[in-house]
Amino acid sequence: MNTMENRQMLTRILTLLLLLTGCSSPDETGPGKIRWDQEVCERCAMAISDRNFAAQIRGGPAGERTRLYKFDDIGCAVVWLEKQVWKEDPRTEIWVADYRNGNWLDARKAWFLPGPHSPMGYNLGASAERQKDALDFDAAREHIWKVERGEHAMQGSGHEHHHDMEAAIQ
Repeated sequence: MNTMENRQMLTRILTLLLLLTGCSSPDETGPGKIRWDQEVCERCAMAISDRNFAAQIRGGPAGERTRLYKFDDIGCAVVWLEKQVWKEDPRTEIWVADYRNGNWLDARKAWFLPGPHSPMGYNLGASAERQKDALDFDAAREHIWKVERGEHAMQGSGHEHHHDMEAAIQ
């Protein structure tokens, strides 16, 4: 083999190794791709299929700060994150789909409109633009916790069943 063939072979081997290890950059940020109807919510294990209510969290404990967690509803993401020891890490990213077009938004900068039926019954639609009666992220989190406590549960939302399943597991 000549020098050029050696370089090409080395390049192919390195490329293959990177692909096989699924290596991600330690600086990786932003939302990732979701394989709709193939991936499941980190919290409730339901298929993530509604492109307009999905959420993602990028974060984790030391050494895993760029790990991506995926959810079928912003409510699942908020409740799940609360149980993580690294929940207050300022590097943690929270992404939510715009309920009108599925575009990813920084959840901390998004506005949440109560009402649109979401997969787990938290019924918050995220938007980049502030609308009448829209909630900021902190108010949306309060809404989510009220739903968790049963103060805002909506009939037929599926959330009641999920909550009962979690209680049975614990």
